[in-house]
Amino acid sequence: MVKYVLKRLALSVLTLFIVITIVFVLLRQMPIEGYFDNFEKLSEAQINVKLANLGLTKSIPAQLWDFYTKLFQGDFGTSTRYSVGTPIAGIIAQKAPLSIQMGLMSMALSLLMGIPLGAAMARSKNKFWDKFGTVFIVFINAVPAAVYYIFIQLYGTDWMHISLLFDRTNWITWILPVFSMSLGSTASYAMWLRRYMLDEINKDYVRLARAKGVVSQKIMMRHVFRNAFVPMIQYIPASILYTISGSIYIESLYSVPGMGGLLVDVIGRQDNPMVQTLVMLYSAIGIIGMLLGDLLMAVIDPRISFVKKEGAR
Repeated sequence: MVKYVLKRLALSVLTLFIVITIVFVLLRQMPIEGYFDNFEKLSEAQINVKLANLGLTKSIPAQLWDFYTKLFQGDFGTSTRYSVGTPIAGIIAQKAPLSIQMGLMSMALSLLMGIPLGAAMARSKNKFWDKFGTVFIVFINAVPAAVYYIFIQLYGTDWMHISLLFDRTNWITWILPVFSMSLGSTASYAMWLRRYMLDEINKDYVRLARAKGVVSQKIMMRHVFRNAFVPMIQYIPASILYTISGSIYIESLYSVPGMGGLLVDVIGRQDNPMVQTLVMLYSAIGIIGMLLGDLLMAVIDPRISFVKKEGAR
């Protein structure tokens, strides 16, 4: 297993390196205005001095080398438009805790709603809960998220008399953003758990247990649910990390001062160093999530082996 972990880590680092390099090169092809707060008021000489200070007059390979050198030292650069001259690491450190807190809450809510719903759908196939869950899953996956996010905001704030804008000190304003953020994961958990449980129900060991007179409730909880939940383990770390990073649209919709809204803001302002850092961060989150999912599944399920059997090709 150690060999497999090291191999996956190496592949993950390589993937992240490729993604960062591509983003870096693409951003260098954008107009230089993204590196200046008051580009229109600067003379050509001032622009050239600024570009030289930023290292943008060098060749792309030289710029890339300087970037990775600073990156390994923990230097992400400074903002050029969002907060001129402020270290990017400090801005992210200020924004990230709120996204983490909101993400963990929405993730917990999605697990509390999605897993029981998926189990109920599998236990009552073609009955009420199965039909209800199917309608919910189809709706969440078929309708653009922006549509039901807006409806939740409009009608939720009206019915519950909640402010449209997020207030960190008012816990009521957390309800709608957290609930909206949890819907996608809720539908995903319910759908996959139903599928895996139905696959387990049709296996021989379940038929044998029923033939022996084992209570149906005991079969579902101790065997079917337990075995069906194992394949879902690999998706949980990725879902947690994605959710923690913050929903870009939801944070913008409710004016949540977190990581999601920050990315939208810096793209609109053409703050290239900030965009570069945030894209790199989101890429790292996705890669780490997939890696942790595979490793966690191997730890939970003892049947998974990373050692080739004799005669295996």
